Amino acid sequence: MRNEVGRTLLFVAAGVALVAAAAWIEPESARPDIFSDQGEPLFPAFRDVLAVKAIEVVEYDEAEATARPLKVEFRKNRFVLASHSDYPAEAKERLSKTASSLLDLKRDVVVSDRVEDHAQYGAIDPLDARNPSLTGRGKRVTLRDGQGAVLADLVMGAPVKGRQGYRYARLPGQKRVYAIKTDADPTAKFEDWVESDLLRVNVNGVARMILNSYSIDETFGRLMNVQRTVMVKNGENWNATAKSIAAALGSLRVVGARPKPASLAQQLRDRQLTLTMDNVMSLRQRGFFITPDGRLLANSGELIVETEKGLSYTLRFGEVVSGAAEAPGAAAAAENKPAKQGENRYLFVTVATRVPEIEPAARALDSKFADWYYVISGADFAKLRPASLAAKGGSPPPAPPRPQGMPPDMPGPQPAGPVPPPQ
Repeated sequence: MRNEVGRTLLFVAAGVALVAAAAWIEPESARPDIFSDQGEPLFPAFRDVLAVKAIEVVEYDEAEATARPLKVEFRKNRFVLASHSDYPAEAKERLSKTASSLLDLKRDVVVSDRVEDHAQYGAIDPLDARNPSLTGRGKRVTLRDGQGAVLADLVMGAPVKGRQGYRYARLPGQKRVYAIKTDADPTAKFEDWVESDLLRVNVNGVARMILNSYSIDETFGRLMNVQRTVMVKNGENWNATAKSIAAALGSLRVVGARPKPASLAQQLRDRQLTLTMDNVMSLRQRGFFITPDGRLLANSGELIVETEKGLSYTLRFGEVVSGAAEAPGAAAAAENKPAKQGENRYLFVTVATRVPEIEPAARALDSKFADWYYVISGADFAKLRPASLAAKGGSPPPAPPRPQGMPPDMPGPQPAGPVPPPQ
């Protein structure tokens, strides 16, 4: 009996020795390779959010089979949308949230080490041109420092079903997919990175609105079918429709922007438009027309908004935007596709005042609007220019005298007048 126990202990000791020897020869064999980095930081060298000077987010549009990038860069002491003609990145909370979303992320759970599984987890790189799949692509977010060095780079996949607060993710160029704990959801939508209140209009402070509707005969350079609807606060026409228009002013967001020629922007700041070929062509491409006397017209009419404080906004509605709303650089190929009615539309904004005390405020707003042709959604256009009012119309607009300092386009169009002939 004693000999049998001794032999058993000898076999156990030998087995332990063999396991120890195997672990010493191949230490990783004691733990499957797929779990070798589980629980480790994704970006151990990224420790300071303030070091982030550039953010790039790429989303994939399955309907268009196109990757849509948005790039934010820190230039001249401010963040701009470098992918969108350096439009100001005004949503500071979005900036800080996106930069901090990749800080301290961990490889919480390893779920796959197979390239074939990337589509299943929505973790295909949206920039991967070699993969033919049109589905299963995720978002890619990249952070860089001031010298262009990568601080963090991640393909964010689909949310993990049944595990709230987790989503699949993968490092670009690597096949391993993780489930990571994060509430980050970076966006490449232009409107998410810019100021949410474009006009800064206090809805309760709107005193009067004038909707001018007309058509432009480009062949003979004249206005036709001129109609004018005046809505005065607490007046006869201040009905549900007028209140709806006022409410839309307070929630107006831009979904894209195009830069105006520098010369045109400067003339708008100086409040003196000049009839030059560059200005004419730039305006006409977007549905706006300038007359020889400096009056500015729009092929979809205009809305004049006067506030109780004395500010006067003129919103001119131009042509339907073809292709991508954000900017030509965002999806150049889409720019050549035909547009459909009800889609995004160009908006031209100017501001003036009849009250000298608030002239600086009016100038500041006008200077802000001078640089850009804005793009608004078809839904917002319909709210600001209801078809029922445009069709109903009213009396032709008069040509009141222009107050001192007000640009020639502010009072509203004359019943008829020349516009530049077609080129």
